Amino acid sequence: MSSDDVIDITAVDVPEPKKSGRKMLVIGGAAVLALLAGGGGAWWFMRGGDSAEASGEHEAAAEAPEGEAGSSSYIEVPPMIVNLRGSDSQARFLKLRFIIVAADGKTDKVKDKLPAVLDALQPFLRELRPDDLNGSAAVFRIKEEMMTRATQALGAGMVKDVLIQDLVQQ
Repeated sequence: MSSDDVIDITAVDVPEPKKSGRKMLVIGGAAVLALLAGGGGAWWFMRGGDSAEASGEHEAAAEAPEGEAGSSSYIEVPPMIVNLRGSDSQARFLKLRFIIVAADGKTDKVKDKLPAVLDALQPFLRELRPDDLNGSAAVFRIKEEMMTRATQALGAGMVKDVLIQDLVQQ
């Protein structure tokens, strides 16, 4: 091979590939669409429901006297542990911690009748099967039944809500 056959590759100009303007346009359009979708979704969830409902709630809160706005009291009930009913011979237990939300000014009456509430809840809780505790709908059904039984034991208008703190099946 002679020295004349050597080609200097640094001197050869290689054409650069053209950048596609269409590709950049598609990427930019997708980014704008994503921002619009995110902003629209945020607006939808942050708007707080119907404006008529929201304004009605704000007016009711404004009309309430200072002490009545948050005068509900929370009564913590000692943890309950009950046997679960099952078809197999294996022993299963349910540990339940909940809070009773007493109506305005009814805290002392609810505390005085708390043993009656616990007595009303015992048969219901002991009849539960492990299958009754599966899923999020189960917690809702148990909460509703506890609310019904507490209202029957205490009388109408005494209990606003039952808040389940722990629901452990073993």
